[in-house]
This record gives sequence, C-alpha cells and structure tokens, in this order.
Amino acid sequence: MTETINAIANGLPTLRERPLDPPDILRAQDPISRMTFPDGYEGWLVTGYRQGRQILSDKRFSSAATHKHLAFPSDRPSDLEAEIPGLFEHMDPPDHTRFRRRLAGQFTLRRMRLLGERIEQITNEYAEAMARKGPPADLVADYAVPVSSQVICELLGVPVADRDRFVSDSEDLLRLDIEPHEAQASLKDLVELTGELLLRKRSAPEDDVLSVLVTADDISFDESVGATLLLLVAGHETTANMLSLGTYALLNNPGQMALLRADESLADKAVEELLRLLTIVHVGVQRTPTEDVEIDGVTLRKGETVLIHLPSANRDPGQFPDPGRLDITRGTHSHLTFSHGIHQCLGQQLARLELRIGYTALLRRFPDLSLAAAPDEIPMRSDMAVYGVHRLPVTW
Repeated sequence: MTETINAIANGLPTLRERPLDPPDILRAQDPISRMTFPDGYEGWLVTGYRQGRQILSDKRFSSAATHKHLAFPSDRPSDLEAEIPGLFEHMDPPDHTRFRRRLAGQFTLRRMRLLGERIEQITNEYAEAMARKGPPADLVADYAVPVSSQVICELLGVPVADRDRFVSDSEDLLRLDIEPHEAQASLKDLVELTGELLLRKRSAPEDDVLSVLVTADDISFDESVGATLLLLVAGHETTANMLSLGTYALLNNPGQMALLRADESLADKAVEELLRLLTIVHVGVQRTPTEDVEIDGVTLRKGETVLIHLPSANRDPGQFPDPGRLDITRGTHSHLTFSHGIHQCLGQQLARLELRIGYTALLRRFPDLSLAAAPDEIPMRSDMAVYGVHRLPVTW
C-alpha cells in the first residue's frame, strides 16, 4: 500500500443502507485510510482486521491521548468526560494496570459461572412476565433492558431501586445528537448517583464490585466514581442492545433461528457469531501512536489520531469467509468485538454468559416468537453510540 489512499470526509457515517451491515462506504475503504474528523482534524481510519488487531496490541499506541476527536458529526462535547478520573479505558499502564488488577477477580470465568444460576432466574422471570403481559410486546423494554440492568446492578452492588435513574442517564449519554447542556446534566446526575452509592459501600462494604473499588488503597474516591460510571454504563448498554439486536438478526434469518432451536448446544457459537456480525460499538476505538509507526507501507505519525472501526474489521473477508452472512456454526472467537490487547473488555465473559442464557431462555419460552412489524419498520439506533434497535415489537 502507498500513501495515496482513499479518504473519508466529515467523520464516520452512522446511517446504514441495510440495518445489520456497516455503511457501504466504510467497506469500500482500504484497510488504512485517511479520515477527516468532523472538527476538521485529519487522522486515520482503520477498517482491516489484521491492521486493527496489530494496533490494538501494539504498546506504541496510546489510549490516553490528550485530545479526543468526535468520530461523528455532533454538537456533543468531545471532552465531555475529560475531567472525570478513573475511566480506565482511557488510560495506559501503569494507571490502567492498577484498575485492571483490582477488578480482575470480580470478572473471572469461574465467578461468572457461579452467577449463571442467578442470571437464569432473572431471564426466566422477565420472560414469564412478558408472557403474562401478552403479545405484542417490546423485547427491548420488556426483556433486554430489564435483564441486563438487573444483572449489572447485582454484580456491581447497585440497588435495583436506582436502576431507572442510571438507565435513563446512560441512554442520554449515548445519543449522538444530544445537546451539550443535556449531556452535561445527564453526566452530572450519573456522577452524583455513583458517588452516593460508593459512600454507602465505604461505610458498609459487601462482596461486590463497588466495594472493591471504594475500599482499594491505591484508588481514590473520585477515581472509584469514574470506574463505576464506566462499568455501569458499558455493562448495561452493550448487553441490552446485543440481546435485542441479536434476536432481531435471528428473526430475520429463520434458517439460523431453526438451527438454534433444534440444537441448544449451538448457543455458544451463536453468541460469538452474533457478536462478530453485529459489533454494536459502531463508532470506533481511538488510539494515538507515541512514535512514528509504519503498517503496510503507511506511516502513522506520532500524535495522529487513529480510529479503528471494529464493525468493518469484523467483516474483513481476509479473516472471515463470507463475512456478511450469519452462520451460527462458525463459532469464531477471533473477532475484535471486545477489542484486543490490554484493553480487551473486562466484562466479556459476563457478556457471553448473559447472552447465551438470555437467548436460550427467550427461545425456550417463546417457540413461536416472531416480529410484530415489518423488518424495515424497526427503528434502528443509528443515532446512538451503541447500535441496536430502539424498539422490537414481537408476538407469539
């Protein structure tokens, strides 16, 4: 590849020609392309799987860039979270290591498996409640959101009574079209909520994530607020949208749905394929080289913002044969949905467990589940930082 390459102007497009596929213009790009961000800054867009994976694991690329650039056209402040300490996804070692070391024990595979029985109870309860309510139902409001929010509340140690407050605020913060004053207000409310919760935990610690953070001798109180905020919003929004969007994808692929109904042992593979195909974090992951780095003949200069577009990387035909096809027998774990390297998602095992149990419980309880609206009438979350569906009318 040479320095004469394609370019994207005015940031990432978020509107899609087809609801389950990344925008066509992104798939037409070279693996590494120039991109002009909406604020006029010229950086880089990476859509290739191999190139993205390399950058995410390369210690010469920093996650703690001083300047962040919005990847999409919006009035939302680019420095909205700049003054909040403890957001460890924006840290490099040793600060990043400090948080990961403290939290790793709360997200081990063994601990997640111990949570399995409780997650099954929660999913069955909401599936039964949806059945009692009767069709049609909104799978988002009646199942996906309450399941995911209750699971993350119980893991972190957040009272369920505070669930509606954090769900509403986190939804606001993920809006791409949010007004600056609205974003600031929602963020302020979430910071106040997490601060209140942590003060209670500091007075009476329990066996939960909030207690681990607020009693750690190497994490300040303000840092524990930021870390809690990150875990709360990310842990709820991603799983809720994967539950609903994954169900939408299966309902639009009846052959794959029939395979999963006939053989529940395919559930783990189905989860991995849906994670790869849908890749709901659709606005990219930013990194900044701390020195000049050459990849495939392209020199990424020190200090230049690099945006890795995970949905496109997970559709790279050089890595995934026929990448646009949903194939629940594929079962690949090599996708980049949970990122890669030291910033690989801390809660990925929880997400996998929750999705496997969530899809299985839904299909068991509703063997005749179907859409209650035409597929093209489903409102997609193109206006949100986490992709999905705003509503999913279903019947049975």
